[in-house]
Amino acid sequence: MIHLNVLLSVQDPANVDQVRDLLSQCCRLSRQEPGCARFEVYHSTADPTRFILNEHWESESALDQHRQAQAFTEIYTPQVLPLVTREPHPSTLVEP
Repeated sequence: MIHLNVLLSVQDPANVDQVRDLLSQCCRLSRQEPGCARFEVYHSTADPTRFILNEHWESESALDQHRQAQAFTEIYTPQVLPLVTREPHPSTLVEP
């Protein structure tokens, strides 16, 4: 399982609503992709310019396919990324 957390900061606060709407579209599409075990978008209540993506992919191959799919190629890369700074955090799950 691939766990990925991505921290996004909207550069111009005037674009927060647009980014939220775009990320919502990405979320809906990504959840339908093969190998997507979890895809959630969180909007910070402490800082309205911050979003957190929490993604779980069944394999590296599923993540690679996601990077070729509509959500990533038509929405995230061309429309979201120009409006944000991005900090990816590939992660491992800490279990008790």
